[in-house]
Amino acid sequence: MSRDVILVVDDEVDIQELIRYNLKKEGFSVFVVGTGEDALNAAEELKPGAIILDLMLPGIDGVEVCNRLKRQETTSTIPVVMLTARSEDQDVVAGLETGADDYITKPFSPKVLIARLRAVLRRSEAANRTDQGKLEAHGVEIDLSRYEVRCNGEDVRLSATEFAILQFLMRNPGWVFSRNKIIDAVRGKDYPVTERSVDVQILGLRKKLDDCGYLIETVRGIGYRFKAK
Repeated sequence: MSRDVILVVDDEVDIQELIRYNLKKEGFSVFVVGTGEDALNAAEELKPGAIILDLMLPGIDGVEVCNRLKRQETTSTIPVVMLTARSEDQDVVAGLETGADDYITKPFSPKVLIARLRAVLRRSEAANRTDQGKLEAHGVEIDLSRYEVRCNGEDVRLSATEFAILQFLMRNPGWVFSRNKIIDAVRGKDYPVTERSVDVQILGLRKKLDDCGYLIETVRGIGYRFKAK
């Protein structure tokens, strides 16, 4: 996976050129496609550092593209930034539930897009460093060097954001964190994301952990914690 290669998936030529121009100014190599089918093929071939993905595409839409990318082993760890004109809560939730790592609505500031893209790349890079070791508790194992998670010996596939949340909570077992504290820890302070988005990420994380999902406990009126040892 090349951190400096970005795949842009959007069927609007003006948006393609706007993103391409601004990313190239920042030193990225940019590849652009306009359909969901082409996005899946390009992601498999290029193994980009990240994908900027529009929701409304001809043929396979962005939600389904993201869903397929996250299910496929060779592309599951590629960060995905959703970029779309849809701004209703249900659309944001739908995008995040497929495993997207961020969500930006049109119209957008190129500077904001680049800042959020860099944040996603930093999280992905941190998750893949080879010197981070392992975390283990209650049957959940995180191999931080290989970006792998297991529950009772069974592999669990997580998005970069889900991985970051689980890692943060497991490093602080028994401590209760508000949704805003979780946002600050995994995405940086003043990150423009709703508390509802954290709930969606936690819900998805519990589902993927299956028998180990109960270890992420809800503390009513406050937030979440990983079960104490």
